[in-house]
Amino acid sequence: MRAFDSTTDPALRSWLDVAPGSDFPIQNLPFGVFVHGARDVAPRLGVAIGDKILDLSAVAHAGLLDDAMPEAFAVFAAPSLNRLLARGRAPWRAVRERLSALLSAGNRELHDAGVSERAIVERAGARYLLPFEVADYVDFYSSREHATNLGKILRPDTEPLLPNWKWIPIGYHGRAGTVVISDTPIVRPNGQRKAPDATEPAFGPTRMLDFELELGFVTGNGPALGSPLGVAASRDVIFGAVIVNDWSARDIQGWEYVPLGPFLGKSFATSVSPWVVTLDALAPFRVEGPAQSPPALEYLRAAEPRNYDIALAVELVSAKMDAKSAQTISRTNARGLYWSVAQQLAHLASNGATVRAGDLCATGTISGSEPGTYGSMIELTWRGARPLQLANGEMRAFLEDGDAVTMRASCDRAGAAHIGFGSVSGRILPAP
Repeated sequence: MRAFDSTTDPALRSWLDVAPGSDFPIQNLPFGVFVHGARDVAPRLGVAIGDKILDLSAVAHAGLLDDAMPEAFAVFAAPSLNRLLARGRAPWRAVRERLSALLSAGNRELHDAGVSERAIVERAGARYLLPFEVADYVDFYSSREHATNLGKILRPDTEPLLPNWKWIPIGYHGRAGTVVISDTPIVRPNGQRKAPDATEPAFGPTRMLDFELELGFVTGNGPALGSPLGVAASRDVIFGAVIVNDWSARDIQGWEYVPLGPFLGKSFATSVSPWVVTLDALAPFRVEGPAQSPPALEYLRAAEPRNYDIALAVELVSAKMDAKSAQTISRTNARGLYWSVAQQLAHLASNGATVRAGDLCATGTISGSEPGTYGSMIELTWRGARPLQLANGEMRAFLEDGDAVTMRASCDRAGAAHIGFGSVSGRILPAP
């Protein structure tokens, strides 16, 4: 496996000014959907570079992407990435290589075509929309540390991991319609909840509102219905990754999830970051995952490094805190996921289920093995038994109204360009 290709070469530079340490150097070029300016209402597809966005509809309209992909303008004039997602791996790579060339130092094609001024806009003036229409949403449970912690919290007198956990990438189907873009306010959900000493449940606002720090992987089209998808082939179906906050109401979830699993405790909102970082941009950061014991069944075995070295962090700011005083309450890394994204997708399709352009598959909460590396409040506070103290003296067992949660993700390794995902944020509003 090559560490770098022509688009991830750390020596590559753009003719656009990109600040050192930017999340979006020319080696990244993540895809998103934006509206620019107060009067603009038409969604536009773009790639981020430095503090700018390259408007892909303008570039395609000038014919500068025709050699990379037939009917490029029809794809990039669409209001979402789904048409691009449906094209598949070879066109994805060809478009990325072409965009990298257009933005590389010394290339004057955008200038010579007379589109550079209208095709390049400031990120600061952009409002972001969901980058893709979510076809289906599946959330997995792939961090051994997270699953072990929850087992200890919820089933303290039993083995933390259930017998099937090391054999199957556990997952559940969520609601595509409540996947929202970053900065969408999160309304505290109502639901049934039952106190341990109560004889019957009550209906009302959740008292245990939580976040879950995850990565989400966005797909193109897989094989036809009835045709499985192997681990190796699954990489060719995954377009890229976003940060996911799968908001959770723990008391609603705890009452309802037996025997069929998560439902209303999870389905009220799932937030995603606006930029989709391609697997090609992440290629230099592939790493071996944890040893799997017992060995995975044949259909889940991977011959190549299956994980990604992606550092993640969670920040919390309360209504009483200045926004600049956001407190980092967790830092962890996706390299420790027990089940890789390729294994998750291979398992999802192992029974012949379809994979469609715009499917979102989330990893489940990503946690480390030490306090301060846990990806949810239920772990950080041990279900409220060890409240978290904020810098201003406030205490938190779970999230309160007015709290804002921001998650960030990035990749770094010696000799490689820094690759960032940006962030995903949401502020809690009171229940209706």
